[in-house]
Formats: sequence, C-alpha cells, structure tokens
Amino acid sequence: MAREDLSARQDMRPSKMERLTEDDLRQAERERSYEYGLPEYLQHDLDAYKEGLRTDSGLLDCLWGELYGSINVAAIDDGCITPEHAAYLRNKYLFGGGA
Repeated sequence: MAREDLSARQDMRPSKMERLTEDDLRQAERERSYEYGLPEYLQHDLDAYKEGLRTDSGLLDCLWGELYGSINVAAIDDGCITPEHAAYLRNKYLFGGGA
C-alpha cells in the first residue's frame, strides 16, 4: 500500500479525542435519561430530597434515608430500574457525586 493511501485511511478514522467525545455524549445522554420515567414513589422522594438540599432542610437526613430506600425498592424489590441506574442515582444524589 502506498504511503499516501495509508495516510488517507488514517485521516478517515475518528481521532481518540473524537471517540472520547462521542462516548462522553452517549454517557451524558444515558445519565440524563436516568432521571426521567422513574416510579412515582422514587420521583417523589427524589424531588423531596432535591427540595431539602435547596432549602437546607433540617430533615435532610430523613429525606436522604427515604431516597436511599426508594432507590433500593425500585432496583431490588420492584425491578423498575437497573442496578446501573440505581448506582447512578445513589452516586449523584446520596454519595456526593454531583447533586
């Protein structure tokens, strides 16, 4: 294969940065979808917890426990969300991953 042919083929492949960007976009889209279509009880507890954070509620520890329990029920008992989905919610909202 001629040198210019090889060079032309390499130029057509996405760069590592482009692949990372595409992967990052897919991951961000997946994560955004994790906060929609939740079971009603989980959505209620998530909204209450977010409101508690916003208002610096004195009941934040109770709201935390309610949300933790609802995530577990949705994932383990009801099977409404995947383990990956549950881990995302726990990490983001309960364990300081970016609420």
